[in-house]
Amino acid sequence: MRVAIVSHRTSATNLGLAARGWNGIAAEPMSPREALLTLGRGDVALGRLDVRDQLDGVEEGLWALDRLAEGGVRVLNGSAALLAAHDKLLTARLLRRAALPHPRTVLIERHKDRPDLDFPAVLKPRFGSWGRDVLLCHDRGELDRSLETLSFRPWFRRTGVLAQELIRPLGFDLRVVVANGRVVGAAKRIAPPGEWRTNVALGASSVETSPPPVALNLALAAAAASGLDLLGVDLLPTGPGGFCVIELNAAVDFGAHYSFRGRNVFADAMDALAGTRAVEVVETAVLAQT
Repeated sequence: MRVAIVSHRTSATNLGLAARGWNGIAAEPMSPREALLTLGRGDVALGRLDVRDQLDGVEEGLWALDRLAEGGVRVLNGSAALLAAHDKLLTARLLRRAALPHPRTVLIERHKDRPDLDFPAVLKPRFGSWGRDVLLCHDRGELDRSLETLSFRPWFRRTGVLAQELIRPLGFDLRVVVANGRVVGAAKRIAPPGEWRTNVALGASSVETSPPPVALNLALAAAAASGLDLLGVDLLPTGPGGFCVIELNAAVDFGAHYSFRGRNVFADAMDALAGTRAVEVVETAVLAQT
């Protein structure tokens, strides 16, 4: 049996997952085309396709994951689930159907009437990442100026822009990593001084944490709704004891500091995906306190 981490990026996360392997079998980073030429019936492919650098869609290769599944390869993070997590409009719809807390989200398209919005509002690309082109608008004037700025972006002309209600920033968020229905890691991302966004690419720090049970249960519910086998669930605090799901990350990046109690987050993630028995440290704590 062969196991592939299907991605276009040689990220530290992909290398960490590959190094762990699958039930003693080494995992290999592969592009979608390499996986299609290499894998066969009974093999395993973990889809880790990300959004395009141009922010106008998902990286090339969703079709290859479908072909692999048709050929008898066990595909984790299949094409439909990847697309639904990367497309923030689809994410909003699936979270609403699951009755999970998520900011109100509407699509603004070129040459169409603008919807009524409550301010402040956040504008973000439909296929966004890394905090790029995420803008905060306090009133209609700021909205008009922001849309004028974004009108020059190729992604805006192709996919429009999302407007979301602002969840009052409290200076941090939580990223919870879920694999095969198990919480395997988490970190707290702290915004730098003067910044309301918590993206590490914008200078936020990412530190180890032990999230409260309510956050872990919400992450598990969001993961179940997503259909993804491995993902990150980003949670914003909404006040004492409350959280909402802000985003799903189908190609989530995480590091060793996400581990719980000296464990290895990459090992726990791959063991969970493979279905091997792992010590479910966090979930045991959740069940004990709920």
